[in-house]
Amino acid sequence: MDEIAGAIADPVRREILVLLRDARLSAGEISERFAISRPAVSRHLRVLRESGLVRDELVGRHRYYVLQPERFAELNTWLAQFAQAEIWERRFDALETEVHRTRRDRRAAAADQANRAAQPLQPDLADQPDRDAHEPHGEAHSA
Repeated sequence: MDEIAGAIADPVRREILVLLRDARLSAGEISERFAISRPAVSRHLRVLRESGLVRDELVGRHRYYVLQPERFAELNTWLAQFAQAEIWERRFDALETEVHRTRRDRRAAAADQANRAAQPLQPDLADQPDRDAHEPHGEAHSA
């Protein structure tokens, strides 16, 4: 695992891995995509090969580099423990938020109910007949 971590610690090597994700490439084809010397690219490829993340294939007189997916499976297995913990942490955080929201809503509802119970009953003016409407010819009743 330490070899893998060391290999992917360098941004150039990570970019080489991305290039090899889609196709096998020769050292020359890889070198063309970087602004570093061919010997520097060769050193990066050696580190990746020694870590087991890539292997080289000899096809005729050409050497091609190919990803080794089983080494990535090992890395994924190790990293998954952190992703799972994060997923559960987010779920528990969401649950805690809902518990607080429910408690707050219940307290607010109880306070509203207590306020209504404490207020004296007052007749609803909308339920009482309009006395002016029953006076003949719309004349207002004077007291």
